[in-house]
Amino acid sequence: MKSKYLPHEFKVVCVRECVATELIDNPEQAVKYWRDNIPQAPWFDPMKEAFVVLVLNTRKRILGHNLVSLGNLDTVIVTPREVFKPAIVQSAASLILAHNHPSGDPTPSDADIKATRDLIRAGQLLKIEITDHVIIGGQDKHTSLRSLGYFY
Repeated sequence: MKSKYLPHEFKVVCVRECVATELIDNPEQAVKYWRDNIPQAPWFDPMKEAFVVLVLNTRKRILGHNLVSLGNLDTVIVTPREVFKPAIVQSAASLILAHNHPSGDPTPSDADIKATRDLIRAGQLLKIEITDHVIIGGQDKHTSLRSLGYFY
């Protein structure tokens, strides 16, 4: 029986592209990018956790961002495949992971720490660096897992 499947070319568009001019090399710049861009997205709900990757080139300039997963009040499901897909598509050198805590408290949970460590290991295999994981809280609160020492 002959297959009716015909191979075809396709384009994956999953990154909100931007001009690679904005330097993001510290947690404060990542938080500023989040606050300037993510809450305005039509999918954003401040009462749900949203896990976003900021896609960076070799000079730590932003290529774009991608919503990886939308969760609920206190949980978001994240898999390496979905985290690294936009990085591979955009030929990124590194990523900054970012997600919000609807409670307003940016203290990392045990699950946040474990997921970060798993994603760092996956990135090492792919040669895509995880630069930081920033948790956005209420008002001007945020936490950097790199600054807390979880990247060593």
